This record gives sequence, C-alpha cells and structure tokens, in this order.
Amino acid sequence: MADQDIDDVDRAILYALQEDARNMSSGDIAERTDTSDSTVRKRINRLESSGIIKGYSADVDYQEAGYPLRMLLYCTASIPERGELIPEILEIDGVVSVQELVTGEQNLLVTAVGESDSDITPVAQALLDMDLTVADEVLVRSHETTPFGKFDSRNGD
Repeated sequence: MADQDIDDVDRAILYALQEDARNMSSGDIAERTDTSDSTVRKRINRLESSGIIKGYSADVDYQEAGYPLRMLLYCTASIPERGELIPEILEIDGVVSVQELVTGEQNLLVTAVGESDSDITPVAQALLDMDLTVADEVLVRSHETTPFGKFDSRNGD
C-alpha cells in the first residue's frame, strides 16, 4: 500500500490505535473520523492485511517489572548480512528489539533489558559470537513514545 493510498481516515485510525489500541473501540474511532463503525473495522482490516499495522503489543515498563537495565548496543555487521541476522539476534535472551541502521558505521541497534549487568553481559557476548562488533553500549534511563503527529488529523495539518 503506497502512501497515496492512505487518506485522512486511515491516518486518524493509525493515530488512535497508537494512542491506546487496547481501549480504543472502532466506535470511538468512528466518532473521531465521522465515519461508521463498519468503515473503521474494514479500514483496520485493510491496514493490517497490507502490513501497515504489523501487530499489537503491550508497552511494558521493564523497570517497574523488575528489569531496571535497558542497554542499547550499537553493532557493526557486514552489510549483506545485517538484515539476515535480525531474527537470530531477536532470539538472544534479554533482547527486546533490533533496528537496522542505514547510515554510519554501526548498522544494527540492539536493545536488551535485564535485572543486572550479569543479564546484559551474555547479550553482548552472544553478539560477539555472531561475529558482530559491539562498537558502543549506552545505558538508558527512560524511554517514552508518542503517536506520530502526522497521523493526527485533529491538529489541523
């Protein structure tokens, strides 16, 4: 689905789901978009089947859950292999996300969580065992997100 196929109703649906997918009903979204409940449900199904909505997940506060360490590990992989390595990296215990970076020497950003250093050290070792170079490690204090503002038709843009 190309960007031109996404209209203001789709953007409003995406914004509402990013705000609170668990508690946002199709009826609530229909009110926001001045459309019907069935239209919203059909649009959500189309956005899911086209891969724009990839899934739904809980936003976990790892610190509150007893895992206070969130470590960003900037890694370098060979360019032909970096994308292929992502599923294997996600299998490492403690890894919660991997981002493929396309600029700079470091081309993979791995996020790991743990209770202590002894939880994070094996992650770094597993990355090294995969012939990745761990160029930098950054300890994160907090991580907050917000819905993408360009999807919010209520902001007048």
